[in-house]
Amino acid sequence: MSRLSLSTAPAKEPVTVTDMKDHLRIDTDIDLEVEEIKSYISAARRWCENFQHRAYITQTWQWAMDRWPDSPFEVPLPPLQSATIAYYDTDETSAAFSTSYYQTDIISEPGRISLVWDAAYPTTTLRPINGIIITFIAGYGTGEEDVPENIRQAIKLLVGHMYENRENTWIKPLEEIPMGVESLLWQERVRVLG
Repeated sequence: MSRLSLSTAPAKEPVTVTDMKDHLRIDTDIDLEVEEIKSYISAARRWCENFQHRAYITQTWQWAMDRWPDSPFEVPLPPLQSATIAYYDTDETSAAFSTSYYQTDIISEPGRISLVWDAAYPTTTLRPINGIIITFIAGYGTGEEDVPENIRQAIKLLVGHMYENRENTWIKPLEEIPMGVESLLWQERVRVLG
């Protein structure tokens, strides 16, 4: 069994408030409106990342496992930038698994980690739960220009949808996600790790 948890959130969003205001054709700078757009951008980015099983702007995750995986194994949330491995024994003592024993593949999507030739995992008895913690950095880069344009357009469409349908009422119920959003994201959607 494995668990993912976000350690360091992205420092920015793939779409700026200015880009979004242009897209929505808003020419005011009302603070309340700007804050609302920011929250829509964040929610839309998370929805799109979850749909594609990807990370967009550089972010750090911890991936906890109860036992050593088969080698090689895929790391969730591409594109992978780097990974380090730590393990915990039954006394809760942690140790770093030396990078000389494994190789990180940042070219494949999803990225992979593999033992190097003739290497083996440590034989230490692991604590029963979360004995292995893989800390990895994922994302296209640190700026919105690093994120592919089709993803940025999908986020804009979704924010526009949220902006136009702010409340779910009986007069105009919130519609499903616009088809264009999924169409833009589908081509680079990553299969879910089993």
